[in-house]
Amino acid sequence: QVQLVESGGGLVQAGGSLRLSCAASGRTFGSYVMSWFRQTPGKEREFVAAISPSGGNTGYADSVKGRFTISRDNAKNTVYLQMNSLKPEDTAVYYCGVRYGSVLGRRNDEYGYWGQGTQVTVSS
Repeated sequence: QVQLVESGGGLVQAGGSLRLSCAASGRTFGSYVMSWFRQTPGKEREFVAAISPSGGNTGYADSVKGRFTISRDNAKNTVYLQMNSLKPEDTAVYYCGVRYGSVLGRRNDEYGYWGQGTQVTVSS
């Protein structure tokens, strides 16, 4: 069982930055692929970014590439999402997800555990 707790969301103006954090329980954090997804009302949860267990491999949605950076600190059991140059269309609830293995999945159903989410609102 893995428990995830996201934090760092909030209200920011367009062009601003936020850093999200996701703290995970469990002694095998270094064995998980970690990801960030986001969801707006009435839409499916969509992939944002993922990072391999070692942190050496990352993947991003085209919509955030060059603006967002995913990273992890395995000593702290934490994954981060640095979000720069935020746009109003980035407004969503952001979730972190966990899957075992090394494949950077981009589908919802590839992840077995989720946090409760943190709201990010970008004003124009």
